[in-house]
Amino acid sequence: MNSQDIINLYQNAVIQIATQSGTGTGFYLKSNGLIVTNNHVVANNAEVTIAGKTFEKTLSRVWYTDAQHDLAFIAPPAEVDLPEVKLGDYEAMKDGDNVIAIGHPYGLNYSATQGVISKVDRIRDGEKYIQIDAAINPGNSGGPLVNYAGDVIGVNSFIIKGGDNLGFALPASTLQEALNLYLPHLGRVATRCSNCDNLVTEETIDNNKYCPGCGSEVKLPQIPEKEVELMGVAKLIEDILRELGKDVRLARDGANLWSVKAGSAKVKISYNPENYFVAGDAYLCQMPLDPQQIKPLYQYLLKENNKRHGLVLSCVKNNIVLSRLIYDLDMTKESGVAEFKNLFEQADHYDDYLKDQFGCTARLEEV
Repeated sequence: MNSQDIINLYQNAVIQIATQSGTGTGFYLKSNGLIVTNNHVVANNAEVTIAGKTFEKTLSRVWYTDAQHDLAFIAPPAEVDLPEVKLGDYEAMKDGDNVIAIGHPYGLNYSATQGVISKVDRIRDGEKYIQIDAAINPGNSGGPLVNYAGDVIGVNSFIIKGGDNLGFALPASTLQEALNLYLPHLGRVATRCSNCDNLVTEETIDNNKYCPGCGSEVKLPQIPEKEVELMGVAKLIEDILRELGKDVRLARDGANLWSVKAGSAKVKISYNPENYFVAGDAYLCQMPLDPQQIKPLYQYLLKENNKRHGLVLSCVKNNIVLSRLIYDLDMTKESGVAEFKNLFEQADHYDDYLKDQFGCTARLEEV
């Protein structure tokens, strides 16, 4: 297979994962009925948000965690047909083989980077890893490392900071061992003890806390009775979204990042604690195809900016964006509800109006 064939195969099998604290990547193994990712991506959450090319953002249950090998298994979305990708033969790989790392680095969805295996069996902290020179970055974690036969030969796991494209992937053989251990318990929560490698389930856990094999303290991926609340401005933003009828669990796109739908528009909300501003950016339609419509469109946007207090219409590359910037100390729950309600309503209005009046095109959506 060539690189484009591999990318075409994997783009629908690669999953974006988000929690309160960050984002990462996973990939679907159809034959096993599981999404594979890193344990540090799910970050002690029993539920995470997932999204893919062929399905909308949804909540997914974490079934299996393994801190020692940095693996986690997640339930796939219901009633979604995802392509079959297979685990390859790690033992057949050798230094110098070409590989492709697929993931979501820095929020750039479905990025693929080509590289070479620098060392096929690098040992770190007692575990075997594949060392690669493909550029894997934050967000790539949990994504597949693929050979040119189109098979998964590793799980992209970590990089060495300051290293020049120095990345490491967990071998597919280690993943297969974990799958063999868990699959007899598919659909039930389990964790792997970091000390003795035993699988611990709800039925076998000792006193709801300890591994029955060695007595080490373990934690199953159980949904807590009460979710741990965020603090400060992040909590305020989620309170505002709840008041506006949004599901904050589905809205989360990582630390201090949220996205929601406002009609046909997509609104991205972010908070930067370093500059103290909350930003709401509603991505509307795209520029019209007819060049004769561009000048009157610009004139209309400038005219509207003189009318809309606090809201600003702008063009970001080919996208038309409606934005609101709020200083965090000026935002209360009451004022925030009013501000974001207005942003959502105006975003929906402008998106439809610009399409009807100026021939603007529907935004190309990237999940």
